[in-house]
Amino acid sequence: MEAFPFGLGDFGFGSNRQYGISEQYENFEIYQMHGLGNDFMVIDAVSQDFTPEDVPIAAWADRFRGVGFDQLLVVGCSETEGVDFRYRIFNADGSEVGQCGNGARCFARFVADKGLTDKKEICVETAKGIIFPKLSDNGMVTVNMGKPKFMPSEIPFVPESGEGDDACIYGVHLESGIQPVSCVNMGNPHAVIVVDDVECAPVRETGSRIEPHRQFPERVNVGFMQVVGRTAIRLRVFERGVGETQACGTGACAAVVAGIRLGLLDEGKR
Repeated sequence: MEAFPFGLGDFGFGSNRQYGISEQYENFEIYQMHGLGNDFMVIDAVSQDFTPEDVPIAAWADRFRGVGFDQLLVVGCSETEGVDFRYRIFNADGSEVGQCGNGARCFARFVADKGLTDKKEICVETAKGIIFPKLSDNGMVTVNMGKPKFMPSEIPFVPESGEGDDACIYGVHLESGIQPVSCVNMGNPHAVIVVDDVECAPVRETGSRIEPHRQFPERVNVGFMQVVGRTAIRLRVFERGVGETQACGTGACAAVVAGIRLGLLDEGKR
C-alpha cells in the first residue's frame, strides 16, 4: 500500500467549474492508496471539513478527466461510544456502499500513518456494522470481516427458480439462459460463478448483465472463481458501480466461502 498526498488544485479542480467544486475544496488534501491494485482516493474528514454529498464523486473517479480510483474512502469521526472512527465508502459511480475489504486495510494504515490513532486494533463503524482492523508491527493489516450471510433476504436476492433459502446455488435468469451463482453477503452482496479458467471468463459481458439484474435489488458484485486446488483459487471480480477491478477483498472472502460451501475448498486453510 502506498499513500500520495495531493491538493485538488493539483488536478485543476479548484478553478474548473464544470466539476462543480466549491472554493472550499480548492486546496483540499487528498490521498491515493491501493491494496493489491484496488485503488482509492482517501479523504481525512477528521482534520478537515468534508461532505461527500456535496462533490461530484463520479467526475473525480474518471481516470481520463479526474483523479481516477475504484472507490472513495472517507475517514470520519464516529458518534458511537467506544468506536474510534466512521468509515464511508463510495464507488466510482458515486453510489455509497456498506463494505470494502481492501479499503478497510488502507483505512487502517491511513489513520495510523496520519497519526490519527496509536492503537494496534481499531474499532471502525461502517454502514453495515462494526469492523476491527489490526495493524502488525511489520506494517501489514488484517481485518475480521465478520460472518458471511447466505439467506436470499440478506444478500438481497430474489430467487426465481424455486430454490430454498439454504441453497448453495441459485439461478440468475439472463436472456442467454440461467446462470448458476453462489450468493454471499460479506457486508456487501456477491454472486460467485465457478469457471474453468479466469483468463478467458466473460467477466465484462456476464458481469455487466448480472450486476444490475432485477434479482439483485441492491445490485451485486460478480466474482469469477477458478479453483486451482483444495486451498487455492484464482479470481476476477466485476464490482458493483465500478466494473472489473485489480482486486476485491470482500470478493475474495465471498469466493472462498462459496468454494467451501460447494465442497470445492477445504475449510480452515490459508
